[in-house]
Amino acid sequence: MKGNDILVIDLFSGPGGLGEGFASYQNNNEEYPFKIGMSVEKDPHAHMTLTTRAFYRLAKQKGCLDGYYQYLNSNLSRAKLFESYKGIYESAFQETLEGPSELGKDNDHIHARVKELTENHNGPKILIGGPPCQAYSLAGRSRNAGNKNYVPKEDHRHFLYKEYLKVLSIAKPDVFVMENVRGILTAKVENQLIFPQILNDLQNPSKITGSDSCPSYRIYSLVEKTDEADNSTPASLNYLIRFEEFGIPQARHRVILLGVREDIKQIPDILDKNIYPKVSVKEAIGDLPKLRSGLSKKADSYDSWQEVVSKNAETLSKLHNIGVDVNKTDLQPYEDLKRKETVHKNKSLNQLPDHLRKWILDPELNLVLNHETRGHMESDLLRYSFCALHGEQRRFSPKAENFPAELAPQHQNWNSGSYNDRFRVQVSTKAATTITSHISKDGHYFIHYDPKQCRSLTVREAARLQTFPDNYIFEGNRTNQYTQVGNAVPPFLARQISEIVFSLIKKHYSNL
Repeated sequence: MKGNDILVIDLFSGPGGLGEGFASYQNNNEEYPFKIGMSVEKDPHAHMTLTTRAFYRLAKQKGCLDGYYQYLNSNLSRAKLFESYKGIYESAFQETLEGPSELGKDNDHIHARVKELTENHNGPKILIGGPPCQAYSLAGRSRNAGNKNYVPKEDHRHFLYKEYLKVLSIAKPDVFVMENVRGILTAKVENQLIFPQILNDLQNPSKITGSDSCPSYRIYSLVEKTDEADNSTPASLNYLIRFEEFGIPQARHRVILLGVREDIKQIPDILDKNIYPKVSVKEAIGDLPKLRSGLSKKADSYDSWQEVVSKNAETLSKLHNIGVDVNKTDLQPYEDLKRKETVHKNKSLNQLPDHLRKWILDPELNLVLNHETRGHMESDLLRYSFCALHGEQRRFSPKAENFPAELAPQHQNWNSGSYNDRFRVQVSTKAATTITSHISKDGHYFIHYDPKQCRSLTVREAARLQTFPDNYIFEGNRTNQYTQVGNAVPPFLARQISEIVFSLIKKHYSNL
């Protein structure tokens, strides 16, 4: 690593969305100034994904991607790929700490590596990552509220940000980026909002870590301009980023904090809402191969699926006052659909706007990765048909009260309001709703907009909505892959943040 490279330490990495955005940033000289020194992730499948992507990045730098594309084309196993390019693999494996690592449990190993990297690097350093959010998320808090034995102050997940602080005190980076769910703004422990405490601790890490040598930081918003270098009241700023306003095809709303070391007197820019157009679901995924769902409770075949979907179309046509005109839309299924497709026949017909076309598509890749459907029960497929039809004609996903009584699931709480969004179609003309790890469970919140496909989204479609490049492969089984995608930060949003960070650091260092 060169002295003017910017060392990146990535914590709670997931499959690497935040790191991908930074590592992919090119400056005006078409150089890649951000170099990932280490990525910390405890999940073994996400760790595999991180290592494969680190291999891709390092192989690209050396101009030897032939083996990687052979792996994507299933002409080379992952083990054989790493064996054939042993030096690159060893560097990639070292970058991901030679195995899954968990902050709070493997601190000796993690902290030693942070110390080694930072002491041997004379150039700029940044820290990125988002502590796990289950304790802060609205869904997580709702689950916890139903548990009479749940005690917030005993939930260690509320305090995982302190593990972030420990690394901060060792690395002493020029800048840090910390991401979390919007629920962090309203989460409480012992009736006290936790967010002001987190802000205060991030400003003054030494108070928590006891490290006298740790500098202080100023906390900035990425969407609200701060006029003064001394932002002594950061709690008054708006930290919530609405991703759909920045060229991401998804209404994902997250809190992202930008910390700047006290000796750096530059004020960071903010994200620009006027650069990229808004992107719809159909623009993002419409070119991907059409697929059918599987059948989970009977023999699975195209003929069986076609029979079920055709029968469902007939059932819908007999219902009255359901808010849609069944005769207006052809619900008969496409011919000869598969559950998995690797050939990307319609790549040239994509409707991606320019910024995502350049970011997502790979001219060297003519196949589709991680594009396979899950199985569903017949009764749920009927509801999927209705939801897709409703989304196509009404331009919004039906709530529980919009469902005909004949389609209501046999659930005693269906009309309670708690299950209002139990089935949610991703409307083709709008940005997607937030892709979450729940997509690994049943797919009901992520119904494809096309009623003739009658299914939930695939991993690749979810990855497109998260702006992962098409050559980004997710390791593990399909459930593992869904979880990784749902937990990630959209790389293209991270790429925009990296530009702000680079600009700030460049103003401070004259040799960049």
